[in-house]
Amino acid sequence: MPEGDTVFRAARRLDRALHGDEVTRFELRVPELATVDLRGSVVHEVVPRGKHILHRIGGMTLRSHLRMDGSWQLVRPGERWRAPAFRARVIIATDRIEAVGFDVSMLALVPTHNEESIVGHLGPDPLGEDWDLDEAARRVGADPRAAHVAVLDQRNVAGFGNEYAAELLFLRGILPTRPATEIDARALLALGARTIRANAERVERTFTGESRHGRTTWVYGRARRPCRRCGTPIETGELGAAPTEERVIFWCPRCQS
Repeated sequence: MPEGDTVFRAARRLDRALHGDEVTRFELRVPELATVDLRGSVVHEVVPRGKHILHRIGGMTLRSHLRMDGSWQLVRPGERWRAPAFRARVIIATDRIEAVGFDVSMLALVPTHNEESIVGHLGPDPLGEDWDLDEAARRVGADPRAAHVAVLDQRNVAGFGNEYAAELLFLRGILPTRPATEIDARALLALGARTIRANAERVERTFTGESRHGRTTWVYGRARRPCRRCGTPIETGELGAAPTEERVIFWCPRCQS
């Protein structure tokens, strides 16, 4: 599932392409929204909120989520799409560009003044202008579940996914299964905010400072390989808030405790 920095870049690219233009074609290819037509409305902006993308068009806000396989593509009118048409869920076109959402999910359309009804449950966003470190730390630090689970819960803090959780916990020397009530949540999230902001401006995400393939992470995706710090084999397992929400986790048994 895309991390918040990926969503941030996607929203910025969409905003640059659509901002201020009038919609000439608008299609939502989901049954409950199929009759909605926003042609003639102006795209005011496209902004990220955690892992959600918000298109503010006219007086309405369209929310979408990339999930595992979703993507937004920009093509010139008349150009061939780079994915099969049956996968297109959203089409927003202007005279200059077509924005096509392939396999995007969690589609919702509400009046912009009621936007909080679809994203108000999310915690503070480290890539948002209203980032509140103290509030995010309060939420994570009050969560009795495993630290990895608490960081992934978008109601605590919005934007961090499995890769960020694994890497940040390693950098702070925290075992993923340790209760979040027992960690320095403020220090962890301050590091997370600095890291995701830096990565939002990079083409390739990195946690090690290196951009070479295979050198960008400390533990994520490195099961049974030697820890870059101490040489101990990286361990892996599964952890989640519920059996259906389990994620593969990675940690160094020596560096994290």
